[in-house]
Parts: sequence; structure tokens; C-alpha cells
Amino acid sequence: MDLHHIKYFLGVVDHNGINAAATVLDVAQPTISQAIQGLERELGVLLFHRIGRGMVLTSAGHSLVGPARRILRDVVAAEGSLVDAAGRPRGRLDVFAMPALSADPVARLIGAFRREFPKVSIRIGDLRDETAAASLIREGHCEIVVCHLPAMDCAGLEVRELGVQEYWLVLPPGSAPPPDPLPLAELPDIPHVTVPRGSSLAVGEIEQAVAAAGRAIRPAVVVEHREARLPFVLAGVGATFLERSMAEAAAARGAVVRSLEPRISRAYGLVYDPGALSPAGRAFVDVAEAAGT
Repeated sequence: MDLHHIKYFLGVVDHNGINAAATVLDVAQPTISQAIQGLERELGVLLFHRIGRGMVLTSAGHSLVGPARRILRDVVAAEGSLVDAAGRPRGRLDVFAMPALSADPVARLIGAFRREFPKVSIRIGDLRDETAAASLIREGHCEIVVCHLPAMDCAGLEVRELGVQEYWLVLPPGSAPPPDPLPLAELPDIPHVTVPRGSSLAVGEIEQAVAAAGRAIRPAVVVEHREARLPFVLAGVGATFLERSMAEAAAARGAVVRSLEPRISRAYGLVYDPGALSPAGRAFVDVAEAAGT
């Protein structure tokens, strides 16, 4: 079974079709099509239903996804198990992180890690659903997940708290500045730029804290991507709640930013399988813990 065929198969699964997979993997579409067909011939089963231009997994295809991920994970783990002449890790390390944590602390941790272990390359995956953290590790997508805590369904996995992330209110430029810190009971009655309910546990906690203070969040715009909130705020559409590091960056761009009273905060940390960590993965955990984030 050719590893490239496995990689292309998972590319089609993860990116919902041959065209998108070809773009992400930077290969020609016929190359992926031929690889899928070759894999189907080798296995003697259809892996996808071809519906128009779409590709839908068959039951056999679904059965292959887990083993295919483990095959690629084993290859990456083998690369990550390498050490140089001095016994220092080399190879590749795969980490998934919440977008809200990518700027801080993940970028800071990666910087510290790379300064100490420059021969390890790191791939950062985008964790959109924090409830999937444990399954990403068990299915072999990555070695380490950086997410908010408490993490769900982590039996048999290690969870290490690294720090606490605080949320601040960000108002459009030119807004009348409220007191700082801002009591939640005095939250300005202006529309908000929000993300869908249930998209993260932090969203629910913010809504509960606001409701407990006798206020309500009135959406002006609901955006699927958290990163889009700040541009909408800067355009004057409404206010939003952002992680402190992002809020401070927004202040530098003219937004009116206020800390909150009582504080709204959430712990974050690492989730990983201690028995499956490569030398590079173990070194990353050690660097993260030593950083005292």
C-alpha cells in the first residue's frame, strides 16, 4: 500500500473532495484521482461514491479512515523519534490548537521550543471543535492538542494546565469609553459581533456571566470564524469579547478595550498520550511546563 495513496485518500476525506485536496496538497487533480482508483483496485472495494462532482465515503471508506490515519501517524512518529548526534530531537511534531490560543501562548511556546530544538519542524493544525481534542490524538491526527480546559473524554490521556486566559470587552473605535474595569452590570447596550452558540465552552461561559449580571448580548452579526470578529468591530458593526492578548492588539488599532469585573476567564493546557509521545513531543511538553505560562 503506497503511502502517497493513503495521504491522498485522507486529503479527499479531510477537504471534502478531489479539487480541494489537490489544492491543499499541491498536486494535480488527476494524480489524486488515479491514486484513489489504484487504492480501490488494490483493496478490491469502492472507497467513495461518485455523486456528480462530489465524493462520499462508502462504508468501506469509513472503515479505512482510522487505520489510514494511524499509518500516517506512525510515519510521522518515526520521523519524530529521530535524534541528532547530541541526542536532541529532530523530525516533525504535529500539534493542534484552538485559534484563540494560537497567538498566545502557542506562538510563544513554539518560539521557545524552536530556539532550543531547531531541527524539529512543527505543523500547527486548526482545532475548531474543542470537544474533538481527545479523538484527534486517539485517531492519530497529532501528538499534542492545546485547548481550553476542562477537556472532554480524556480517559487514558494526560491533561496539563498551563495558564488562564482572560476575556475583555472590545468596542468599536470612537465608542464612549466606559469605566475600566467595566462592571458586567454596566455593559453598554450596543449590538455584538458573536460566534454561533455552542461553538465553544467559552462562549457559553461568557453568556452565563453576562446574564448573571442582569445584561444580555444582542447580536448584530454572527460569524462562523472567530478571527473575523475583530475586523467587524473595527468597522463599527458592534462590540465583542476577545482573549486579553487579542484585545490588547485591538487597542493598538484604535478599538476601545476594557477589562471586566467580575473577571471572565478560562484555563488552558495540553492534552496528549504520554505513552505515545515522540522525543520531540516530550521536549515540547517540557518546554511548555518550564515556560510557566
